Amino acid sequence: MERHAVIVAGFGFRAEATLASLQDALASAQHGQVQVTRLATPRDKAPLVERLAEAMDLLLIAIDPDALRVAQTATKSAFSLKIRQTGSVAEACALAAAGPGARLLTPRHISHDRMATCAIAEGSA
Repeated sequence: MERHAVIVAGFGFRAEATLASLQDALASAQHGQVQVTRLATPRDKAPLVERLAEAMDLLLIAIDPDALRVAQTATKSAFSLKIRQTGSVAEACALAAAGPGARLLTPRHISHDRMATCAIAEGSA
């Protein structure tokens, strides 16, 4: 089976986040240069990101909690470590969805309202 390069934007966010929060975090992580091909977020947070995925006509990958725990993240948030057992939910989602051997293109970026984070990874999922 042939594998193709994928660029995944992973998201972590608070319950109060809005679609605008996600869009802002994504824009910050992309630096206007990276073109994502998929979005990813924890399975229990998928409904809000699904709205963004539909608007962007991209596939959304819902990540299981176990996959978050094993991802090696570049940043470490005490809150994420406590709640999700990972240093960065956004980074862990991006890496998990991008597949084995994935690498971060951008570490997590925080939306201006501080409600959402986004990180981008490249892989061959």
